[in-house]
This record gives sequence, C-alpha cells and structure tokens, in this order.
Amino acid sequence: MDTSQYAELFLTESREHVSSINHWLLELERGTGGDEPVSAVFRAVHTIKGMSATMGYALVAELSHEIESMLDRVRAGSLVIDANVMDLLFRGADVLERAIEAAVAGKERDISADELLAALRTAALVKQAPRASAPLLVATPATTSADGEAWTVAAPIGAGLLVRIRLAKETPLRGVRAFLVVQAAKRLGEVTATEPTLSALQGDDFAHDFALRLVTSAPIAEIEGLLKGAGDVVAVHVGEDASSLGNSSAIALPQLGAANSADAAMRTSGFLTAAEVGKAEQQAADDPALRQQRHVRIDLRRLDALMNLIGELVIARGRLQSIAGTLGDAPLQETMTLASRLIGDLRDEIMSSRMVPVWQVFDRFPRLVRDAARSLGKQVDFTIEGKEIELDRSMLDEIGEPIVHLLRNAVDHGIEGPEARAATGKPAAGRLRLSALRDRSAVVIRVSDDGKGIDRQRVLTKAKASGLVDATRTDLTDEELVRLISRSGFSTADAVTGISGRGVGVDAVFSRVRSLGGAVDIKTSPGQGTTVTMRLPLTLAILRALLAQVDDEIYAIPLTHVSETVELHADVQRTLKGREVLLLRDDVLPLLRLRTLVGLPPQPVDSERLEQVVIVEVADRRAGLVVDDLIGQQEIVVKQYDAVRDAASVFSGATILGDGNPALILDVSSLPT
Repeated sequence: MDTSQYAELFLTESREHVSSINHWLLELERGTGGDEPVSAVFRAVHTIKGMSATMGYALVAELSHEIESMLDRVRAGSLVIDANVMDLLFRGADVLERAIEAAVAGKERDISADELLAALRTAALVKQAPRASAPLLVATPATTSADGEAWTVAAPIGAGLLVRIRLAKETPLRGVRAFLVVQAAKRLGEVTATEPTLSALQGDDFAHDFALRLVTSAPIAEIEGLLKGAGDVVAVHVGEDASSLGNSSAIALPQLGAANSADAAMRTSGFLTAAEVGKAEQQAADDPALRQQRHVRIDLRRLDALMNLIGELVIARGRLQSIAGTLGDAPLQETMTLASRLIGDLRDEIMSSRMVPVWQVFDRFPRLVRDAARSLGKQVDFTIEGKEIELDRSMLDEIGEPIVHLLRNAVDHGIEGPEARAATGKPAAGRLRLSALRDRSAVVIRVSDDGKGIDRQRVLTKAKASGLVDATRTDLTDEELVRLISRSGFSTADAVTGISGRGVGVDAVFSRVRSLGGAVDIKTSPGQGTTVTMRLPLTLAILRALLAQVDDEIYAIPLTHVSETVELHADVQRTLKGREVLLLRDDVLPLLRLRTLVGLPPQPVDSERLEQVVIVEVADRRAGLVVDDLIGQQEIVVKQYDAVRDAASVFSGATILGDGNPALILDVSSLPT
C-alpha cells in the first residue's frame, strides 16, 4: 500500500512530538521533573522512529534511533547530563525537525546530518549486555489489557505469535493508525494474518482492539515497545492467553484450520467466541462514544473555503434583508428573519471550528528564548500565561512572527546581563512573560520584561542623528517614542547580531498587527522594564461594525473599538491649545473629524442638524470621531484591498454592504489620537 497518502498525518503528529521534545528538554536542562523529562523525550523520539521507519523516511528513522540510543544511556545512568550533552540533544531535536519537514517534502537528501550522527553515536557508545533470544510462543495468564478492560477481539487464524493491540478510544483515523501498527510489526518479521482483515482495518471497520499473527524471533519487550511507538496505542499483549496456565511457559500453537476448531481454541485460550465477538461488536455499535469519533482532522483549506462561503452568504443576507425591507411583505420578512438566524448560527459554528488555543504557537517560544539568552550569556526566567485562550487559525498563524521579534528584543535590548542586574539589586535571571487573555471581542497578547526599559535618551540621540526630530529637542513624549522605535530601519543597537540590530523588529510588529486590524501599545519605565501589548480581533473574516456616513460615503468602524456615541452640542465642544476637544463627563477627549482625515471638504454649517461623535478607544487611549450621521450596526465581511498611492492610511480593509455598495473599514489604531 502506498504510504504517501499518510504523509500529512505523519507530519502533523511529528510536529507535535518535536514540540514535546523541546518542552521536555528545557525541563531537563532546568533540572525539574525528576526522571520524567528523559522518559518523555525518549517516548516521543521512539514514536517518531517507529512512524518514520513505517513511512520509509530513512534519515528521520536513523536520527531518531541515535537520539534514542543516547537517551537510553542516560536512563541507564552511564551518561551524565551536562551542558555538552544538552547542546547535543538540542541540536538533535533541531536537525530532526528539519529532517521531518524535508522527508515529507521529498527533499530528505538536502539535509546533512553526518556530523551530528557521528557525535550522537560517540555519546551513545556503551557496552550492551548480550540480548537473550525469546521463545517464539509464550503464554501468560493475563486476559485483560493494561487498562483493565477485557479484550474483545478474536484470534486471527494463521501461524506465528499472537499480538493484540488496543488503540486509544479517541484515536483519529483508526484505520490509518492500525495500518501503521501493522507496518511496524512487519519490521520484526512476517505478519501472517490480522483480525479483522487488513481491508476492514483500513476501512475503520473495528472498535479499538485488533490482533495479528507475527512470525518473529524478537523478544516480547521489543515487540511491545515497537508497536506502542506507532502512536495512539494504549495496550499491547503478546502471547496466547490460557486461563488454565499460571505461569509463562511456552506452549505450541493449536491447529486452527476450521471454524469450530477456531472457536474451541478461543474458548481454551480465554478469547471470546465468534458469537460473543459479534455481540460485543453490536454493543460497540450501539455505544455513541464508540460509534462516533469526537475528533477528526480537517485540511485547513477546507475550513478556509467554508469561511469564504459563509462570508459571501453574510453579504447576500444583507442584500436580501435590504430588499425584503423595501417590499414590506410580512411572510417574506418572517422567512428572512428565520434564514438570517440560521445563517448566523452557521457562521458561529464555522468560526468556532476555526478557533484553536494559542499554545499551538506559544509552545515553541521557550526554546527560542533559551537559545537567544544562551547566545548572549544572559539568564532568563520565561513564563507563559493564558495558553488556553483561543484565536482564529488564520490569526494564530500571523501572530507568531511579531511575538518572535518582541521576545528577541526583550532578551537582547531589555534584559541586562547577570553582572549588570546584580549591580542594580536585581536577581541574576531576568523575568520575561508572555501572556494572552480575552477582552470582550478581542484577544490581548502581552510581552513584558523586568529589564532596563527603553533608553529614551539613546532613542533621542539616534533620532537627532537621523534627522527625525529637531536637534534642539531634549525629551520625547510617549507617543513620539513609540512612533520613532516603530519606524522601519530604526535601531539603537551599536552592531548587528544574530538576534537583532537591523531595525526591523518593532516596525515588523506594528506593521503586522495593524494589517490584522489590531493595535500595539508600549509602556516602558527606566530600570523597571517594558511591556508591549497587542490587541487583536478574534477573527479576520467577519466582524460587527458601526456604519457612519460622511457626505455621501459610508465607512465601517469596528465595534471592538467603539465605546459609545454622543451628539456634538456646542456646550461640550472646546478648543484646547489649538485643538478641538470634547468634554465627556469627567474626561477631555481629542476630537478628530473623519471628513478631514479622508480629505473631504468641510461641511456647511447647519444649525438644525447636529453632528455625531463616535467615542473610540484603543488600549487606554480614547478620542471622539466626528461624523455626519450614524447608519446603524451590521455584520461585515472583511476584504483586503490595495490602497492607491498617497491614499489615507487610516483604513484596514473594505467590505460590501447590503445594498451592494462598497465601504472602507476604519483602522482605529492608526488614528492620530
């Protein structure tokens, strides 16, 4: 059978195992968790080894084998964990990850691993005791699996050792997993029969137990270890169970030539008869937990296609609602209301199916911080909070790069070296925290450190030298500081390093987050540290917006940034230092005119018509946005667009309204507040 069809499944699972390897290697380096880190890394590497060998990925299997051998020596106590060993294990994890990606892409030959393999073999050199050969057939008194549940699979008819396997109850693609287990068994010898048949296994036509006959001379422990390493296997039992035997003496296989002799053999060996198996299968079919799997793997392109379709459906719904409203037909209105609710429910379900926890991206950052700190000779205590917070899959893919820039900048520019921290009374290890939390219909991601903070004077000096500020300036406001450090190419580093210094970090963060419809805020205090806050919408595709009119144009303002609306009366409008402001209860807010921002001429004075003010907020900044009129709220589908040259930079996208006309979406975070 062609195994290439399982390449994507192999890649997905291997990535998860590599992430686990990096996590447990960090725990091992910290000296926490006792023996668990070594065992966890060993299990993950062993699983990759089994899967890669089954798929025919020779380099991945060889790398896994050598790392496994080195870890085996660690477990045996003949190899002591030190800095060199840790570096070698981390190198092994890195090359293993690249080899996995290359193997699936058909480019395994592009990976050069000879030097690493030699180093791993050298580290794993240890004299092994000769392995005693095991008898072909061993009987044990056990009649249940490791989890205590009785086996419900009949013994296949054929020669060889009986091997029974139980998959985890929530195993995705059971048939694929069973096929991989059978392929793994073939590495040890000849598989003469399976129960159910191989075609039934591949068709998911079984519950969770299956069995095979294996002709091999491999020890039982090796058989069990190899098959468990195929993944999602919770129990493996080797041998003919005979309830009448109380020891593990070898027995001969019964002759299983006819159905009646097979049933007799099953009765004497502790198996269920064919009738009993049929009854158990019927019970399994009646059990919803077994009949339906709770999780399935879906290609992300299908989810993207569904999202695009529901987006177009939302646009069509808006158009239909507009038409139905003009016709005034009561039955049509009632039907339209029902259809609108169903479309909304469908939209919510599709959006929920795309939501994934942020740990899927966050889990790779501890390794990044560790490597960056080590290369700079710094000590960093890195913590992650809010791993369970969920984001849209497309959004999650986009935020990885900005977070990488922020973490690297914090380690390089923010956190001081151990000596410098000791001189200021700080602990030698700097504290770096990455957190995620929900805030209304947005997700807030923060990167904070307890380092030296942003050196305002250094930024000012660099800005003067670059001609970005007046040479007579002696200080920078918070807004000016953020604007300068977010400029493309601006950097205060004296030299370019492998970590930073090219002036693309903060600029890349601002550009990416704003392109996602989010906002960035920076707070810094000399000697205390820096906190960068990114506020992001839950999804890029559909959002609720307030529609505002200026002249004959309609603009959409995301409701995420709208706190309230008020009328612009003369008694709440003032001028302060040459700027219009709004007196809103106890606050004084700057007034921004959308008409001016988009380059439209001033509106003629109309004493009978009051302008409307939309109070918008980003982080802790608030402002009043003056518009001619408010149209109402509406769900809009975000469409990316390429702005014309010299166009206003206050828009993040466009949408199609219910009447078929386009509207620009305001980027509140870019407003000059």
